[in-house]
Amino acid sequence: MSKLIQGNPWVWVGVLDPGGNEKFLGQHYKDENISFIPTFLDKEEAIECLQHMTRDEKKKYEVQAILYEELAHDAAQHKFMLFILNGAGEILEKILP
Repeated sequence: MSKLIQGNPWVWVGVLDPGGNEKFLGQHYKDENISFIPTFLDKEEAIECLQHMTRDEKKKYEVQAILYEELAHDAAQHKFMLFILNGAGEILEKILP
């Protein structure tokens, strides 16, 4: 369980192909060989950090809100961790759903 996230609040994530075949924007943490979904507590921090993430410049991305429990369930199904980040991309917490 998260120390920063209590209950089932809305969190912010990057989404690939919004309005179509939507997928969460995952990243790979090379130092520990981990796949994760960058997760933010604040929309503005998510928008700020999105431009620094690894992504395909030919595709459309946007920041969207999702309930934490839904995100954690999807991340667990696809074997992703959740990293709570700030706007500078610093890891505040690592969560194994």
